[in-house]
Amino acid sequence: MARILIIGGHGKVALLLAPLLVGRGDDVTSIIRNPAHAADVSATGAAAAVADIENLAVGELATLFAGHDAIVWSAGAGGGNPSRTYAVDRDAAIRSMDAASSAGVDRYVMVSYFGARKDHGVAPDNPFHAYADAKAAADDHLRASALSWTVLGPSSLTLDDPTGRIDVTSRESRSVSRADVAAVVAATLVEDATIGRTIRFNSGSVPIAEAIR
Repeated sequence: MARILIIGGHGKVALLLAPLLVGRGDDVTSIIRNPAHAADVSATGAAAAVADIENLAVGELATLFAGHDAIVWSAGAGGGNPSRTYAVDRDAAIRSMDAASSAGVDRYVMVSYFGARKDHGVAPDNPFHAYADAKAAADDHLRASALSWTVLGPSSLTLDDPTGRIDVTSRESRSVSRADVAAVVAATLVEDATIGRTIRFNSGSVPIAEAIR
């Protein structure tokens, strides 16, 4: 049994991930900002922890993280406000990595997106620019850390049913279901071969466990 902490616990992927982890015997805590979302989290079998990740300092986050075996970042500002996008998707994410190191939580899985990279090519006047910039910075900070990290880069997300199969070889972003993204996160947490890797993926034909190995 592992103690897993999900940051962004009320997100669509997180709500699909939690029951997968609980179902295999993990002890799961999902961090949420809005107390009204606690019932949704509890329904997954995870424990809900209310905390404002956007505004907590590294030391406060480290206290929150202490005692866990792994952290999954599945949070996001949701777009629309560039300053808040940078505050959550870049700054809070980076503080969470530093806090994980401080708290002795070595395993860290980042849910990013397929096109996240410094040379993302998104024009400054594009509403997506802040998110692309923020994710690139956060991912790079994680890769430079001493954590046992994995950056997951799913392509365009759908609400389709899970297939249990993905493609990690394509250089072009297509689509993948949120349910399969959740399954990839769950599999990544127990597959040491994913440590130190960036895994971009679409829906595909290879079983998830095999594809990420």
